[in-house]
Amino acid sequence: MHIKKGDIVIVLSGKDRGKKGKVLRALPDRGRVVVEGVNVLKRHKRAHRANQKGEILSIAMPFHASNVALIDPKSGKQTRTGMKIAGGKRVRVSKKSGAEL
Repeated sequence: MHIKKGDIVIVLSGKDRGKKGKVLRALPDRGRVVVEGVNVLKRHKRAHRANQKGEILSIAMPFHASNVALIDPKSGKQTRTGMKIAGGKRVRVSKKSGAEL
């Protein structure tokens, strides 16, 4: 999968199209990602004890990784990724600027 935890991405489709956010979790086995502040659903949580209150939680839900694109660190626009060997290690690079990701 081309997206990893901690990457800054832009949403390409859906109700949150155009939003930017940080990847909180990557789920490569399912091909999905969880992005901060994107695809947020409200979940009602019931009180389980007498002194506890019920609450409404806003939870970022996973969506398909093909609906996001990485942000180029130099230009700030969306980019694709490539691989390059630098110092004996494989490194992800931006296709637009060639900067390491």
